[in-house]
Formats: sequence, C-alpha cells, structure tokens
Amino acid sequence: MRRLLLALAMFCGLAVAGAAAAHEVRPAYLEIDQTGPGVYQAIWKQPTMGDVAIHLVPHLSNGWLEETPVDQYAADGFLIRRWVIRSAKASPLDGQTVSIEGLADTITDVFVRVRLQDQTGLDTIVRPEAPQARLALSKGAPTTVPAFLLLGIEHILTGPDHLLFVLGLLLIVRDRWSLLKTVSAFTLAHSLTLAAATLGHIQLSTPVLNALIALSILFVAPEAIRAQRGEESLTTRYPWVVAFAFGLLHGMGFANGLSTLGLDKGALLAALVLFNIGVEIGQLAFIAVVLALRRAFRLMAIEWARPMALIPSYAIGALGAMWTIQYAAIVFGAT
Repeated sequence: MRRLLLALAMFCGLAVAGAAAAHEVRPAYLEIDQTGPGVYQAIWKQPTMGDVAIHLVPHLSNGWLEETPVDQYAADGFLIRRWVIRSAKASPLDGQTVSIEGLADTITDVFVRVRLQDQTGLDTIVRPEAPQARLALSKGAPTTVPAFLLLGIEHILTGPDHLLFVLGLLLIVRDRWSLLKTVSAFTLAHSLTLAAATLGHIQLSTPVLNALIALSILFVAPEAIRAQRGEESLTTRYPWVVAFAFGLLHGMGFANGLSTLGLDKGALLAALVLFNIGVEIGQLAFIAVVLALRRAFRLMAIEWARPMALIPSYAIGALGAMWTIQYAAIVFGAT
C-alpha cells in the first residue's frame, strides 16, 4: 500500500497545490423572488474567505442585475447584494439567461432559485464548465434531483482537503477489517454532523472550521509515518477512533455546501440525503482507485526505497501545515 500511495499522493499534491486556496465548499447563491404584482427581489450571496472574495458577478439577460443594488454588505462569510426590481411585463423572467462572470475560472457552483407569486419556480445549479443557465419557467421545472447528488460527488472529488485526510487514513490502516471499520467510522461521523449542521442544530464559524479540518490533515501525516516505520500509537492501533473524531469536523465542512442555500425544510431534507449519498459515492470511488492501484503495484512487484515510500506522508503533512497556517491567519485576522 505504501508504494501505491507515493504515486497517488504526488498526483494529489501537484493537482491541489495551485488550487489549495481556491477550493470553496460553499456554493454561491442567487435567489429571485416575486414579492408582489410586478415586484421582484434578487439576492446574491457570494462566499468569502476572511476579507477576500473571488471575482464572481451575476448577470441576467434582461439587465436587472446591472442596476445598482439597494443593499450590499458582508455577513457570516458571504458578500451579499440585494436588488428590488419593478416590471410591468407579464412574465419578465421566463426565457431569460443567468450567467456568472468569472465562474469558469473557479471550482465554485452557483445555486439559482426562482420563485413566482403563484408558487411556481425553478431551482438549478450553474457550474464552472457551463457558467450560464436559461430560466425556462413556463415548464414549471422543480429542483433538479440529480443535481444535489452530483454536487455531493463533485464536492468530495474536488475537495483536496477531504481526500488527503482519507489518503492519510489509508496509509495508517493495516488490514481489510481495520479499513472497513475506519471508513465506516468516518462515514458515520460526517453523516451525523452533515445532517445536524445543515439543519441548523450545530454551527461553527467557517474560518475556524477550515483551520480545524486542515489540522486534522496535519495530524494524520506523522501518524502515517509512524505506521510505515512499524511504530505503535493510539492512532495506528485504533484508526477508526481518529476517523470518527475528525469525521465530525469534515461533516460540518460538507454541510457548508447546503446550509446556505435557503431551501425550505422539505427541499432541504431531500437535498441533504442526495448530497450525502453523492459524498459517499465520491469517497468510495476514491478509495476504490487507491485499492486498485495498490493491487496493480503488487502485481507489478514494484519496490521503492524506504525514503521514497515516506514521500506521501510528508506531502500530506506539508499541505496540512500550509492550510493550517493559512486558515489560522484568517481566524486571527492576519492580512
């Protein structure tokens, strides 16, 4: 297993080193509500990290969002803008196109929610690879059910922090039974806090949460080195305990992707289930790749020198340390 993880960790390190600060677990959110006859309110919520916000600008093809917002402020890790628009047209939104300037240069999704006075509307997700969407309100399209499933899969597979933590756990486990218990413990833990945080029962500030998740990655790196050297510790003996403890934090990180969407309780519960299933599919796919590579290396009988075999653990530790310092600086207000 150690040999396989060298190649995998090097790939992960190269893939995420440039995007480490850009990974955003919270989608942006555009909501347009009809509040009265011919009266509409638009709200744009863009995630920020400390005082930094990536360049994202919403546009509507009818020009509504080109007007000066009636309100703009920062709150709870978001930059928020609000417009109030009056239109005498019968269906001013039907067939219009929403586009997000700058989205193609990020890995942030945008959840778009439109609600008319007659309770019809549209929910959709705009993604970086297709940064615009047509509002086909005449079809009365409901929330796209597969969208939340895909959002969960994409969230875990584009989240280098979560994947590196899982990779660190895989470096520590020593047998299949231990692997099963470790993966199950991590799944149970993050599922519990994902549900609790999404439904508003627990809350932790985003910068603090990100710093703690980064610290969990930093923690597993030296433990993986101990395991590779044959040394004993509480973590190497009971990796599922560590997986469960830190899985609680990672679940709260996952929850940031749903709790800010403004969905009603019924829709939120359905989204929660689909999102969690998507996270599990993505996580299991990643583990399957790791195990398949492990098997391939064994069949090819490839051997690396011991110092080379320690590179994955050091790579995980280096990235964990970098993220911990980065997020800790945000928590303590460094610029």
